[in-house]
Amino acid sequence: MLYLVGLGLGDAEDITVKGLEVVRRAKRVFLEAYTSILTCGKDALEEFYGREVILADRDMVEQESAFSTDAIFKDAKEEEIAFLVVGDPFGATTHSDLVLRAIELDIPYKVIHNASIMNAVGCCGLQLYNFGETVSVVFWTDDWKPDSYYDKIAANREKGWHTLCLLDIKVKEQSIENLMKGRKIFEPPRYMMVKQAAEQFLEIVQKKREQGADKLAIEEDTICVGLARIGTDTQQIAAGTLSQLAETDMGGPLHSLVIPGHMHPLEIDMLRHFAIDRENFDRSVHVEE
Repeated sequence: MLYLVGLGLGDAEDITVKGLEVVRRAKRVFLEAYTSILTCGKDALEEFYGREVILADRDMVEQESAFSTDAIFKDAKEEEIAFLVVGDPFGATTHSDLVLRAIELDIPYKVIHNASIMNAVGCCGLQLYNFGETVSVVFWTDDWKPDSYYDKIAANREKGWHTLCLLDIKVKEQSIENLMKGRKIFEPPRYMMVKQAAEQFLEIVQKKREQGADKLAIEEDTICVGLARIGTDTQQIAAGTLSQLAETDMGGPLHSLVIPGHMHPLEIDMLRHFAIDRENFDRSVHVEE
């Protein structure tokens, strides 16, 4: 049996009872280590579980898993194998590819769910059923500045829906030079912060304005919500204008950004609790309405 086990968002203790039972009896335990992070780290997991945890990087999961003899699926027909995912296995990052490979190899599988940012985002007070399509915001480079997610945000706001923006994570990435030369040299991990995402949005807004856009989906005074380390003891939520968030340091990763659509009065009341500047918040909300 292959088990895909959600770990939740906080630390080692956020795993479910069912998930912990699987981990403690599985022959091998893998931790997916490239689409998200758990603040406590691998050592803390091993101490809490009482057993070894094998880090599964992108190469192992996306490339080696295509073969029946690879590390993850080996003996999975006869033994229990646990594949751990921060959040939920089918939350912000889906692992349908693993499930499909297990089916092809005639290996039974089960999924043990847990909390992910996709539902924990409700902690800011915006109602989950008012969210539209989720978007991913990637790191820009000097010569690559994609902004297609702006159109998705515009479509959501046109319908009155909120938008959850998942911010980029770069783990075990190679530079173009090392990639071309086949050198297994990796760049230091990078995690996009709310401040960086807001700065990129401000640049997009300015570009759209210079291009003569009749109506902008977001502007400098649009109320947005920054979220940092949701589900941990150091969780932080900040509601303010896009310009304010571009100047707000919310500490270490992981970060997410929410761009609200039409807000119910109760949602506004909740966001006011997290306002960077309540007077400016009330003025900006009034302008949007």
